[in-house]
Amino acid sequence: MRVERSAKRVRAYFGGELVADTTEPRLVWEVPHYPAYYLPLSSVRVELEPTGETKGDGVVHDVVTRGGTAEGAALTYPDSPELRDLVRFEFAAMDEWLEEDEPIYVHPRDPYKRVDVLSSSRHVRVALDGVTLAASGQPRILFETSLPPRYYLPLSDVRFDLLRPSGTRTRCPYKGTASYWSVLVNGVLHEDLVWIYREPLPESQKIAGTACFFSEKVDLFLDGVLQERPNTPWS
Repeated sequence: MRVERSAKRVRAYFGGELVADTTEPRLVWEVPHYPAYYLPLSSVRVELEPTGETKGDGVVHDVVTRGGTAEGAALTYPDSPELRDLVRFEFAAMDEWLEEDEPIYVHPRDPYKRVDVLSSSRHVRVALDGVTLAASGQPRILFETSLPPRYYLPLSDVRFDLLRPSGTRTRCPYKGTASYWSVLVNGVLHEDLVWIYREPLPESQKIAGTACFFSEKVDLFLDGVLQERPNTPWS
């Protein structure tokens, strides 16, 4: 587990109340992929009631506000030298999180992760089972730390006759909320193969209204050369 101080002001809200407000949050990497916020107990503005339960060495608390109770939504480590004066609120259990005055989603952004979106003139063709799904000479390539490049293509270069709407939605702390299409090829429906960020977060505005295919699940040709399918959690 890695612990670092952050210089950002962080606030959490639940039940219409300010739960915590601090300029001294800690970023704690409990898992390798992204950090969690631990906030000083002195910054908490509501009641934390122990539930009598534990998670490993952690003590579980309910977060009690005038507007409601978030059951089991807080965790403290009273016997940890590094964490004993801090509390972690379950990110999804809170109604809203702010870094400075801007909302954040899903989990805190990793200061060591970078997202770059670059316009390109490289030719990208996407195919599946021998059928071309999209082809474009004006992709926008998104480079995200530790992930393969993602090729976002103008909708006019995508074969919409092969797409079928999906109800799936996912959220990313760096890009925003994505909606999905499935793809019908040779009578087979391949679910949630394509996504789009219609209103991405400011740092990813260049991918607004473009479509991206899971390169783990399709044949992607870059300047005519078939690319090896990457090995990721979505493979």
